[in-house]
Amino acid sequence: MFMELFGFDLPSIYLTVLIGSGICVILTLLLSDLFGGDVGVFNPTLILAFFTILSASGYIMEKYSNINSIIILSISAVIALIISSCLHFFVFIPLANAEESLVYNDESLKGRIGKVITAIPKDGFGEILIESISGNIPKTAASFYNEEIRFGEETVVVEIKENVAYVVRKDGI
Repeated sequence: MFMELFGFDLPSIYLTVLIGSGICVILTLLLSDLFGGDVGVFNPTLILAFFTILSASGYIMEKYSNINSIIILSISAVIALIISSCLHFFVFIPLANAEESLVYNDESLKGRIGKVITAIPKDGFGEILIESISGNIPKTAASFYNEEIRFGEETVVVEIKENVAYVVRKDGI
């Protein structure tokens, strides 16, 4: 009843590809940060999603319709291309841009105003909170002039050494 390819009926092939690519999509999503790097349109998650959608729609149409297998493959490919394109343009690109907008470096914190959230003792460390549009940045802090800075006071970041912000009181400038 079903068309065969290499001795296997097409629904079995579609189902095998669906399960395999679905597992690979999940693994890629979980482990993608280990390998990193921007690969653009050739994103492995996007390619695997294409095959997952293609095989799922192919399996459903082979199982529940009487359409020719070549037409089913063509329709499935178009469906997969449309959904993968939407996934790329409406999910992956905005996520990549959002991730980049939250990035800061220590150099960009110099001159920024922060509020002391853990008092900074003389010759010791405390913590400041630097507010920004994209979120709050907590930072370990020490007094630039080795003086005590109390909780709630506003400070200005003078320099950053070894991931510690050296600050002065805002009113002391």
